[in-house]
Amino acid sequence: MTQTKPAVSNEWRDNWPLVLASSVGFSFFSIMLSGTGLFMQPLEQEFGWSRTMISSGVSIAVIMTALLSPPFGMLVDRYGSRKLALPGIILTTLAISAFGLISGDPMQWNLLWFFFGIVAVSIKSTIWTAAVLGVFTQSKGLALGLTLAGTAVAQMMVPIIGNALIENFGWRAAYVWLGLGWGSVTFVLCLLFFFDAHDDPARKKAKAAGEAMPEKAVLHGLSPQAAWRSTALWRVGISNFVVMVLTMGLGQHLFPILTDAGITRASAALMIGMTGGIAGIVGKLVSGFLLDRYRPNWIGGITLGCAALTFAVLIWAIHSPAMILIAMIVNGYAAGTKTQITGYLTEGYGGMKNFGLIYGVMAAMMALASGLGPLLAGWVFDTYGSYGPFLLAGTIGCTLGGLLIFSLPKYPVWEKETADEVSS
Repeated sequence: MTQTKPAVSNEWRDNWPLVLASSVGFSFFSIMLSGTGLFMQPLEQEFGWSRTMISSGVSIAVIMTALLSPPFGMLVDRYGSRKLALPGIILTTLAISAFGLISGDPMQWNLLWFFFGIVAVSIKSTIWTAAVLGVFTQSKGLALGLTLAGTAVAQMMVPIIGNALIENFGWRAAYVWLGLGWGSVTFVLCLLFFFDAHDDPARKKAKAAGEAMPEKAVLHGLSPQAAWRSTALWRVGISNFVVMVLTMGLGQHLFPILTDAGITRASAALMIGMTGGIAGIVGKLVSGFLLDRYRPNWIGGITLGCAALTFAVLIWAIHSPAMILIAMIVNGYAAGTKTQITGYLTEGYGGMKNFGLIYGVMAAMMALASGLGPLLAGWVFDTYGSYGPFLLAGTIGCTLGGLLIFSLPKYPVWEKETADEVSS
């Protein structure tokens, strides 16, 4: 089926509020993970908890979102993003605020993270990515980049806001204000502006005015069975998993890697914060711009593959400040694009008909990799007494992951209703 693609300016004129709401929504998902470190010392001091016990809560939430991502993706395909996001925002707001009621029982801590992991799956990347990719055609790369930049904004703002709340009102009030404050803004924006292909406001407006309704878009793409057989999707998933394990492991251990090399704690913290946040946002925007104009597999492959440079520098040029700075900028740039590239390529090779389910599986793999990477890096250090073997694995693994994406075939063409049987 041939469709007339709207001009880029028309896409943004009609749908920029959707991107804004989606970006804020994704930032809301990220505030707990971005702020966990802020609460470690206050919880240590009040309850005597170990940092391992405190950190275990994040692992519980990651496991829950990984398990629930595929079935939740099926709900997105059936009911659309809006119907799930609005109640999900409310439940997540309550879940975050409930951390202010902690009594000191470790079981209560774990249960709160368990509940957060269940409800937060409703506002993770699947919900926002599905809505944006279902609406944009000409500028979907940039739209997706702006949407997913929400997590980088949270990584920059939550430490500042959260620390101010803790110092002025205490850690309990900080949980409540982060939940209610961020959650309220997110809910209002999504209530007003967050719509998707399942809940088209143009059709509702035409119906209310008694006018002829525009034809509802038909979503084409692979069936779940065809997606399972798609070698292109398998290559996207494997590449993303390998690169995510390595880069997430590096991200969690980057601070001790730098300080062990003689860089001061203050310099390491500033270097990681500035290059990670700013370069991450730039990475999403530049990659989105390029994805819309060139072969997506070329852009994705080069972007993910260049992460190998960071690992190589940390092995062979760790004592060069200039090279370290370049490596940190490259790492921040590449780290900011993994979820974006995966969503873009998943839509390209799998279509939108069952995007929620297919991308839900990809999201589950990303969550699993996020939990596995830091453990792997820690195990390597404890076993070998250095991060050297892990950094070497990162150099090789990111290079191979980038080549795997670079070598992907052209997109399949969805021409008719039976296109869900097309295999890439």
